[in-house]
Amino acid sequence: MSDEPQSGRPSPEIRRQQILDAACERVRQSGFHGASMADIAKAAGLSVGQIYRYFENKEAIIAAIVAQDLAEMRDKFAEMESQPMGLLDAIGDHLPEGVDKCMDTGRAALALEVVAEAARNPKVASIVRAADEQERAFARKMMERYRKPDWSEAEFRARCEVVGLLFDGLLVRGVSHPDLDRAALTDVLRSTVRHLLS
Repeated sequence: MSDEPQSGRPSPEIRRQQILDAACERVRQSGFHGASMADIAKAAGLSVGQIYRYFENKEAIIAAIVAQDLAEMRDKFAEMESQPMGLLDAIGDHLPEGVDKCMDTGRAALALEVVAEAARNPKVASIVRAADEQERAFARKMMERYRKPDWSEAEFRARCEVVGLLFDGLLVRGVSHPDLDRAALTDVLRSTVRHLLS
């Protein structure tokens, strides 16, 4: 079934995605403050008025981008949990894709811009922190099955945090050292995650 209404105009969902894609492109190129609503509208091939029909302001656009990333992560966790192999093996199999995504300079630039804006803007900080808490909850739920009886709650949470820190660090490395040997990095990351969960 087509997403396009019978009028031939793009559906609201398609228009919304068009705006989000344009916003991501402009924020990557010009930063959060450099990407004006007019710039986003031009990149989307729309008027500024059309943008405001879908999003109240740039913070609302950021919230939608963050929500989209969160949904993608949730789907990836669900996919790993549903595989017949053990979860650690599933995580290991998905690591090359995860490393490539984190080290993609465009994706990294966007993520770092959002985090930088969160440090200055309380509204964006609230959006980022809420999404981060959900991501961490997904990860803890997935890793709970590997929790050892002698681990305190604090130690278990710390181990989960370190796994998250490894991937957060890849975003920075994707910008500062994009030519890293990703295969070697993935192998070491795989053994590190196994160690943290065993």
